[in-house]
Amino acid sequence: MSARSRRHRRSDLVALAIAAPTIVVFAAFSWWPIVLGALMSFQRTTFIGPVDWVGWDNFVYVLEDPQLGQAVVNTLWFTALAIVFGFPLPLALAVVISTVRARARGAYAALAYFPVIVPPVVAILLWRFAYDPAPTGLFNSALRPLGVGPFAWLNDAALAMPSIVLQATWAAAGTSVLVYLAALTAVRPELYEAATLDGAGVWGRIWHVTLPQMRTIILIMLLLQLIGAAQVFTEPFLMTSGGPQNATLTVLLLMYRYAFGGSADYGAATALGVLLALVLAVLSTVYLRLTRRWQE
Repeated sequence: MSARSRRHRRSDLVALAIAAPTIVVFAAFSWWPIVLGALMSFQRTTFIGPVDWVGWDNFVYVLEDPQLGQAVVNTLWFTALAIVFGFPLPLALAVVISTVRARARGAYAALAYFPVIVPPVVAILLWRFAYDPAPTGLFNSALRPLGVGPFAWLNDAALAMPSIVLQATWAAAGTSVLVYLAALTAVRPELYEAATLDGAGVWGRIWHVTLPQMRTIILIMLLLQLIGAAQVFTEPFLMTSGGPQNATLTVLLLMYRYAFGGSADYGAATALGVLLALVLAVLSTVYLRLTRRWQE
């Protein structure tokens, strides 16, 4: 073995030794619980008595549960609303903020990110107060001069999910705005100058320069939002508890009911979690394959 090869090998060993503690901690607190959860999906346990191996019974029970279909439909409805209304909003805000003066840009970015700083439980409780169905409720009072309402908001099966999507979009948009603002700084100014010389207006420059230059980050952010929306839990849990009439029951909320809703069926809960993880893994793989050419 040459001296150069020994130096490379020594440096690799040093790098591995430095990274080893992080790898061990990550495996212990991330991958090991995933393995335990996958094993628990084939068990019936209460964490107190003995463990019974039941094979595929938990998966059969979950798939035959009549509430699963409604939970899937509600989750897809939330995801669709979140993508249609919540995905383009941060991108539009980032584009608008990028056009203001550099001194004011930081202030606008901070205002956009402020909802992310607010603790989720506090924000959701404030929005529940604003969604008061009484005519004197905050939103109903604001709409009264327009001759609209009052609305039942979270107590209406048709309005409950859109109301939750509105709050979730407000709470999560700030992070996406900062990501898009960072991506916009990588767009070369000469491209905008060339588009302007070609006669492109504001919308023309956005369509032909901004969006094509940011397509990779946009596609990645869309995938992350799809995965995040499919795992929505906090908002329906705290705002409606899945009601009214299970109109906001999501897959993760159903999983919570399995585990902590009285039956303490942790096997069914983990089985549903495994099924959701498999669906999201397949969705991510298909999505990345379909968008590979666009990213290039």
